[in-house]
Amino acid sequence: MISTRVYPLALTSDCGIPRSSTSRASKNLNLLKGGIQHPTKGFSFRSLIPLNRKASFSTEWDGRTRHALLSGQGDSSPSHLNGSIVSELATGTEIQPDFGALVPDLIPTPSGFPAHVDEYDLDCPTEGFSSIPDAIDDIRQGKMVLVVDDESRENEGDLIIAASKVTPEVMAFIVRHGTGIVCVSMVEEDLERLQIPLMVNHKDNEEKLRTAFTVSVDAKHGTTTGVSAHDRATTILALASKGSVPQDFNRPGHIFPLKYQKGGVLKRAGHTEAAVDLAMLAGLEPVGVLCEVVDDDGSMARLPKLQQFVQTNGIKIISIADLIRYRRKRDKLVEHSSAAKIPTMWGPFTAHCYKSIIDGIEHIAMVKGEIGNGQDILVRVHSECLTGDIFGSARCDCGNQLALAMQQIEAAGRGVLVYLRGHEGRGIGLGHKLRAYNLQDAGRDTVEANEELGLPVDSREYGIGAQILRDLGVRTMKLMTNNPAKYVGLKGYGLAVVGRVPLLSPITIHNKRYLETKRAKMGHIYGLNFKEEPVTNPTITEGKAAS
Repeated sequence: MISTRVYPLALTSDCGIPRSSTSRASKNLNLLKGGIQHPTKGFSFRSLIPLNRKASFSTEWDGRTRHALLSGQGDSSPSHLNGSIVSELATGTEIQPDFGALVPDLIPTPSGFPAHVDEYDLDCPTEGFSSIPDAIDDIRQGKMVLVVDDESRENEGDLIIAASKVTPEVMAFIVRHGTGIVCVSMVEEDLERLQIPLMVNHKDNEEKLRTAFTVSVDAKHGTTTGVSAHDRATTILALASKGSVPQDFNRPGHIFPLKYQKGGVLKRAGHTEAAVDLAMLAGLEPVGVLCEVVDDDGSMARLPKLQQFVQTNGIKIISIADLIRYRRKRDKLVEHSSAAKIPTMWGPFTAHCYKSIIDGIEHIAMVKGEIGNGQDILVRVHSECLTGDIFGSARCDCGNQLALAMQQIEAAGRGVLVYLRGHEGRGIGLGHKLRAYNLQDAGRDTVEANEELGLPVDSREYGIGAQILRDLGVRTMKLMTNNPAKYVGLKGYGLAVVGRVPLLSPITIHNKRYLETKRAKMGHIYGLNFKEEPVTNPTITEGKAAS
């Protein structure tokens, strides 16, 4: 028999600071041990009930438990028995009724995020970097910018300038401080127009990052050997000109065109894509020049040296990560493809399918009621979790949060749940998630497991969800989440989060460490009210709340 032990969440005062739990816990234990008493003011208790042979939970909303919602029944008056543990449970599962999980009151009451969360701004550059708008302005004026990627990729910096703005003087500077391999990023249409083929086809490309090199070229007219700064600038200007024809170039040459991947940095986070994206954002021809910067000893220059380099030469430095965030906030990322009414176990909803323009992934939004003016909409943005949502995995609380969110929206009569696919395992994918589980079984926590696999702790991005909400007409929302990153991720897309509704599900022996790690290392919040700064890194301990 599998023994599942339910643990308490930290009790919080109105300012989010854990109180001494001795007296409060004893009252709660009396409720759980069968005494028919009124629940502690402001809270209701969730009971565990059988549902299709799987242990489930119920929360009382206007007298209707989840079990009642599923069966189409329910009493209109509130019950005072929701503090009891239902004895009939799924076969093979024993719930010990000495601890319980806290849930919101009958009506979802939003509470604020910590004050420091409001300081986040998607347009604010990474510390030590220039802003993307400033870099775009420099590109428009014909200046160079230095663009760096992250440590998990090349961890290098490229000097980038719009091809249409190149001069011999600029080219001399680039050659002097770079590798000498000067590349020109171009869209597929221009490469086809000029009949410049790939050096090797995609499937035979063995370059580490699959950079799409084409046959190198030199301009036929106005050049000599093709290798001087003057000749290279002439070739680049010819590549940027819409009036050029295939016969204007010799092959091979000293300039290396690269094929830009449609979608830019949103599709491939490389310097090739950044060069064209910056040129287009500046309103110039979609052709960009790029060359890697080298250190004085001939090795590739890394970030500390690159920052010294830009300070010495008065050049702005930006990160590809910031450029991705900038584009995600402003580009159209999804399109509405279809909608249909769906009767669900919680009640009738309208399902809207949205397709990502970037990668073709289909997402779904479950809408209850009329959005109307879009104000104060109850919203849940839920990341796909196959193991938790479909198979009821006890390793996480995803399935419980999904069910509770749908239940709350149904009870409210108006709201939206956006289900984002492609977020499996906080963005690492199903296969990697299962590998991470094996590492967790060996003693790592959820953060350490990802890091040991060489994967990000959380690579999810919520721009798609934000655009879906805006397309549906949502403008201000009460966000159902325990994760401040979702607040930050949605706030930057023209959506106002006017409050937070916590989603508190049972803590079991299987997910206790997982939830504890998310709170301690990832900033997740499990209390109810956060009018002031919460205590940092509170820890869940068996039988009591501690900090």
